[in-house]
Amino acid sequence: MTEDQDDLYARISHSRTADEVVQQIELLILEGILRDGDRLPGERDLSRRFEVSRPILREALKELEARGLVESRHGGGTFVADVVGQIFSKPLIELIGRHHKATQDYLEFRRELEGLTAELAATRATDFDRDILTRVIERMRAAHASDSFDDELEADIELHNAIGESAHNIILLHTLRACYRLLTRGIFFHRSAVFGAPGARALLLAQHEAIYAAVMARDPVAAKMAAQDHIDFVAAAAQEVERNGEWSRIARLRLQQRDRSGA
Repeated sequence: MTEDQDDLYARISHSRTADEVVQQIELLILEGILRDGDRLPGERDLSRRFEVSRPILREALKELEARGLVESRHGGGTFVADVVGQIFSKPLIELIGRHHKATQDYLEFRRELEGLTAELAATRATDFDRDILTRVIERMRAAHASDSFDDELEADIELHNAIGESAHNIILLHTLRACYRLLTRGIFFHRSAVFGAPGARALLLAQHEAIYAAVMARDPVAAKMAAQDHIDFVAAAAQEVERNGEWSRIARLRLQQRDRSGA
């Protein structure tokens, strides 16, 4: 156990009530420090860190579970619930996925959101944020150099998440995470198809490098422009992939019809 881990669950310094424990864990979730699926320390360990009795801790965890923020797994401990997944309901996700206009609106929304996020990150990123960003971009470079396709896709989302965290705006952070969740599920378009287009991987890496460099240089204007240029490229690439796919579908049907007619 490290000192940093102890700092995460700081000692309750006031009246040591369950409400104070609830508030502290809520803030860890709200500020994006604890993410969906993160496991909380065991009951004994957590009560020691908060310096509260185990009955008080149990009461707090029960309240957090009632609020839908944590979930207990039999024999497995207590985990942060899928809070991000609840921002968009399942029927809405399915509805969005069935209509092309939603993809265009999603990318238009993300263009503005990513621009604002990068702009804020450039002015607000702390030294710790900058360290995280550097680690993620280095993972992306390594994945690109080794042609590790899946790792590069994962680093892509993680970099955007890290920029979102660096903006230090809670509403932006959770809205972005919800958007990325839809993206990784392939609701709008298949990221692998965009990544797989000729020359796309090199261009995407260069775009991410430009966003990273602008944030690290504390240049909000350049950061916003780089982020919006990136989304413009993704939108155009997704449209091209879709168009080529539709052309392939039509050509295949024509060929099948010719085969049937003997033409």
